[in-house]
Amino acid sequence: MILLWLAFGLLGTAQAHQLRPALVSVSFSPDGGVKLLIETNAEALLAGIGPAHKNTDDSPRADEYRRLRALPPEALRQRFAEFAPIYARGLKLEFATAEEDWRSVQWRYEGIEVPEVGDPRLSRKSRIRYRSEIPSGANRARWSYAADYGDAVVSFEQPGQQEPVSYWLTRGETSSVYPLDSRIVPRNWTEVAADYLELGFIHILPKGLDHILFVLGLFLLSRRLKPLLWQVTAFTVAHSITLALSIYGYIQLPSTLVEPAIALSIAYVGIENLLTRELHSWRVVIVFLFGLLHGMGFAGVLTELGLPENEFVTALISFNIGVELGQLAVILLAFAAVFWLRGNERLYRRWVVIPGSLGIAVMGLYWTLERLGWLAA
Repeated sequence: MILLWLAFGLLGTAQAHQLRPALVSVSFSPDGGVKLLIETNAEALLAGIGPAHKNTDDSPRADEYRRLRALPPEALRQRFAEFAPIYARGLKLEFATAEEDWRSVQWRYEGIEVPEVGDPRLSRKSRIRYRSEIPSGANRARWSYAADYGDAVVSFEQPGQQEPVSYWLTRGETSSVYPLDSRIVPRNWTEVAADYLELGFIHILPKGLDHILFVLGLFLLSRRLKPLLWQVTAFTVAHSITLALSIYGYIQLPSTLVEPAIALSIAYVGIENLLTRELHSWRVVIVFLFGLLHGMGFAGVLTELGLPENEFVTALISFNIGVELGQLAVILLAFAAVFWLRGNERLYRRWVVIPGSLGIAVMGLYWTLERLGWLAA
């Protein structure tokens, strides 16, 4: 393998009119993703000069090649972005299961890094990136580079591997079969759903004390099922919206704003419970607005946990369902704890609502000041 890299390095001193093998790196990640990096002469690819002409000056497309070589990086990036889907057809990565069922992946183009125009005697070596996923149940992989693109040095790597496994492939040749570590093979959607359902649940119960207190604050003002369902539904819809929008990158607020705002929402419901005995219609609107904040908080946690690329939507939905189940569990536990006071409104407010809401308000205000950095660590 080292000799292959040294040989390619020596080829790097070749003149601009000499074509070199592409250097292909295939990386498998623990979340089941595949990253593809190709270092090659992008201008030759765009000009349509293949291995039939070892010397670019011998190609009838030599003038076009020279024009492309003179383009600044941004212009060449734009040209290659249009060509990227065509180029991807010749980048064949196949996976197989124990049943010998080989199938190719579909690539997503991620961009190209183009050096500045330099010495015209030397070709530019651009870095082209694609991404895909390992199919569920796959245990082996192999690679081939379209013959029209020339030779390639391909290297495979995965976590725990000391150095890449490399092959020099000529004119469309297929690499040897590369075995995958079982730890990086993606799980099926049911396994992913179960994992993220659990993660969502435990983020509320027992780990999400701030979200627990917010839900308890909603419960304390009214034990009647219908008003409580209106509040919980508004909260659920709101945080589902911002959770999805944040994960997909459509909205982004710093945690330094989101976390204090979440704490302030907890203080608000506690204080309101102390000041009123009735659930007003505008409370649902307030709860919805607070739910938008909590959704961004959930998104921050989910971003840290990571989402598998091959089952992104499954993981996102399952996490959200887990959150809802956690909230329902909190409400059911609260109902069970105060069931014995269900018929005495006066004692319920004196012994449960007032002390409970006071505690929620105090904790919410404390967290607000702490998250704003106004309290000493």
